[in-house]
Formats: sequence, C-alpha cells, structure tokens
Amino acid sequence: GFRRRETQTLDDLTRESDMVLATGGGAVINPVNRALLSERGIVIYLNVPPQVLWERTRNDRNRPLLQVADPKGRLQQLHVVRDPFYRETAHLIMDGGRGTPHAMVRIIEKELQDLCAR
Repeated sequence: GFRRRETQTLDDLTRESDMVLATGGGAVINPVNRALLSERGIVIYLNVPPQVLWERTRNDRNRPLLQVADPKGRLQQLHVVRDPFYRETAHLIMDGGRGTPHAMVRIIEKELQDLCAR
C-alpha cells in the first residue's frame, strides 16, 4: 500500500507549482513515478556515493532498510539498483557528497539558471 500511496501523492504534488519536492530514495523504482517527476518538473539527482551515505546514516536507527547486518553493503546494493533510474529521470545530475548544504544550493541555483537559459 505504501508505494501506491506514494504514487498518488506524487501525482498530487507534481500538479503544484513553485515547490521543492524531496522524494524518498525508492520513489524512482516505479516507472509511473519517474514519468510524473520528469514530465511535470525539473528533477535534480544529488548523487551521493554509498560510502558517504553510510557515514551520514550509520548511527540512524530510523531507517528500516538499513536495519540489517551489513548496512553499508545494503546502501551499495540500493545505489546499484536506483542510480540508473535516477539518471534516466534527472534533468540535472550533481555530485551531492561534497560541500556544505549552502554551497550545494548555490551550485544548484547556477545549474538551474543555465538549464533554463538553454
């Protein structure tokens, strides 16, 4: 039921304008979701290496997919599966593992300006 509700929520939210929508990592697995996102907005894929994700989440006990014997390995598996879907969907692909959030926002702003100028 979760993925069905996720798709309905994406359908509703992608009809809105002037918003930033951060999806859960598995949202792109469904081809309907990929189409909704790609056709109704600008998708930015912040590609973060699994090692960096592991460093950021290793003490987080609120991530059900990582409550396994090898959470670092699980992150690598998830990245292998999801990365191609994100690349297929994204209008911009950015390295998200470096810099401060403020610096990332500035880089994203510049990339969006360049994309809109094309």
